Amino acid sequence: MAQQAYMTETDNDGSGPERRGSRLRRLLHRLSDGWRGDRRVWRRGIVLAVLALLCALVMVAHSRIPNRVGNLGSLTETFLPWLGLAVPVLLVLALVRRSATALIAVLVPAVVWVNLFGGLVTDKSGTGGDLMVATHNVNAGNADPAGTAREVAASGAQLLALEEVPAGEVSVYDDALAPEYKYHAVVGTVGLWSKYPMQDVRSVDIKLGWKRAMRATVTTPEGPVAVYVAHMPSVRVKVEAGFTARQRDISADALGEAIADEPLKRVILLGDLNGTMNDRSLNAVTSQLRSTQGAAGSGFGFSWPAAFPMARIDQIMVRGVEPESSWTLPRTGSDHLPVAARVQLDTPS
Repeated sequence: MAQQAYMTETDNDGSGPERRGSRLRRLLHRLSDGWRGDRRVWRRGIVLAVLALLCALVMVAHSRIPNRVGNLGSLTETFLPWLGLAVPVLLVLALVRRSATALIAVLVPAVVWVNLFGGLVTDKSGTGGDLMVATHNVNAGNADPAGTAREVAASGAQLLALEEVPAGEVSVYDDALAPEYKYHAVVGTVGLWSKYPMQDVRSVDIKLGWKRAMRATVTTPEGPVAVYVAHMPSVRVKVEAGFTARQRDISADALGEAIADEPLKRVILLGDLNGTMNDRSLNAVTSQLRSTQGAAGSGFGFSWPAAFPMARIDQIMVRGVEPESSWTLPRTGSDHLPVAARVQLDTPS
C-alpha cells in the first residue's frame, strides 16, 4: 500500500515540470507579445543603437583618441575595461524600448569587450614558481607604517618593493621587516627588501630631480636577476587642464630607456606606475615587459583606490622569466592594494 501511494503521488506530480514549463512559456509570451506584429520594432531605439556602436568604436579605436586635449586618450585607456558596464545598461534599455535594432547593436560592444578583456576574466594562474615578489605603495600619510610592513611581509614574498616611503619612516619599515628580510636598500622614496643578497644598487634617473626609482642585482638560487623599483609621478584630473600626466610620461620614457639598456636577461619591474597596461604613454616600458597579471592572473587585479579599486596602476612586469600567478593582497593602511606574483626563474633558455 505504501508503495502504491508513493507511485500515485509521483504520477500526480508528473505535471510539475509541465507546469514550470508552462510558466516559462507564459513569461516568454508576455515579453514577446509587444514585439509581434509591431512594425516599429526596427525603427525604435535608433539613438540606443548609435550609442552602442559609439561605445564599441571607443574600445576598438582607443589608441586613436588624441592626447592633445587634456590627455583624453590616456584617461580613456586607464578606465577602458569599465566601458563594459555600458553593455548591460544598453541591453535593458533596448528591451524596455522594445527595439530589435538596439538589441542587435548592443551585441557589437559586447563582442568587442570580450575580445579585449575576456581573457582577463578567466583564471590563468598556475601553481608553480620559484620566486614570489610583491610591491606596495604604502602611502606617505600611512598612519600605521609598521603594521603595513608586517602585513605585506606576511605574504611570504622573497622580494618586497615599497614606494612612497617617507625619509623619516625608513627606520620604522626597516625594523618591521628585519625579521623576514636580511637584505634591503632604500633609494629616495623607494626601497627593496630581499631574502637574497643584493649588489649593484643604484638610483635610476627618471627625470624628476629627486629619487623615485632604483635598480639592484638580486642573487637568487637560480642566478642573478635585475630588479627595478619605480614610482612614476602622479597624474591629476583637473577641470581646467583635464588629465595631466606630462611628467609621468617623461619619467616612463626614461625608465624604458634604462630597462632597454639592462645587460641582464632576467628583469623584474615592481612599482606604482600611475598608469595601466592599456595606457599608451607607458609604451616605453610595457612594450619591453610582460604583465604578470595579464599573463597569469585571475581577474583584472585592480589595485587603486583601495576602498573601491577601479584600475591596476601598481604593476609587476617581467622579462626573461615566466609568470605563474598574480594577485592582489589584502588591504593595509594605504590607499593602494599590495600586489604579488609568483614567477619561474629557471626557464629554458
